[in-house]
Parts: sequence; structure tokens; C-alpha cells
Amino acid sequence: MVVGALALVLGASGCTRIRTHQGYQVDKLLVDSVQPGIDNRASVEATLGRPTFTAQFGQADWYYVSREMRQLAFASPRPVEQTVLRVRFDPAGNVVAVDRTGLDQIARISPSGDKTPTLGRNRSLFDEIFGNIGAVGAGGAPGTRSGPGPNGS
Repeated sequence: MVVGALALVLGASGCTRIRTHQGYQVDKLLVDSVQPGIDNRASVEATLGRPTFTAQFGQADWYYVSREMRQLAFASPRPVEQTVLRVRFDPAGNVVAVDRTGLDQIARISPSGDKTPTLGRNRSLFDEIFGNIGAVGAGGAPGTRSGPGPNGS
């Protein structure tokens, strides 16, 4: 009886939900305090901290990314909540706009197995092993004679 109860408790503990947080800790009061036309890069950094990443091309936008993930036992983790805060600056470094996006911007991809599909032939194992039989010494290959020799004959 005790062994069965212990096995049940150990088995149930493997089914607990795991909740994790990744990235920036969003404080709504601080985010709402960043105002276009009033703040600049220095004041945004003082208020929100260093961004998660900055734009690589074009405008120097700052991004603050926050994500809550949930996982059940051995299943793949899935996002439950996500906030991407984008702070846009003008060339002088003043805040132009603050945009927020959420889970609607997550792209769902479905990889097919452990190999990347390519265009072209699908060769089986036997094609790979025996596919070159007869190709050795074919016309135009080095070491074969497929045209007139060096003296024109």
C-alpha cells in the first residue's frame, strides 16, 4: 500500500506544469511612462533599462521582448503570453512611438523530420550505393577517348 502511494506521488510529480519566463520583465507603469515627443534614448534607457536587442538595419529602434512559457511534463514548451515592446526613435534620438505586439506575431513552423527537404531527385539507399555503376569511364570523363586525339586522328 505504501509502495503504491509512493509510486503514485512520484508519477504525479512528473506531470506538473512548468512555467518559465524569458526576457524582459514588463512593468506596465514604467512602460506607460515613456512618452513620444518627451523622452529620448537616455531617458528610455534610464526608465526601461538596456533593450533586449536593437534594429540592425534602417532606423535604430529598440525592442524589449518578454515571454511566458508553459510546459507539461515532457511535452514541448509553448508560449502562453508574449509582449514585444518596440520603441521608435527619430534621427535626433527622440521617441517617436511606442508599439506593443503579442502572441499574434508568433510564427508557427512545422519542420518535416530531421532533414531539410530539397528540390530534385529523391534517391534511395540503393540508388546512392549503386547509382554510379556504369558511370565510370563514360564519354567525356578524364581518361577516356571521346574525340580526335592530339594529332587529329
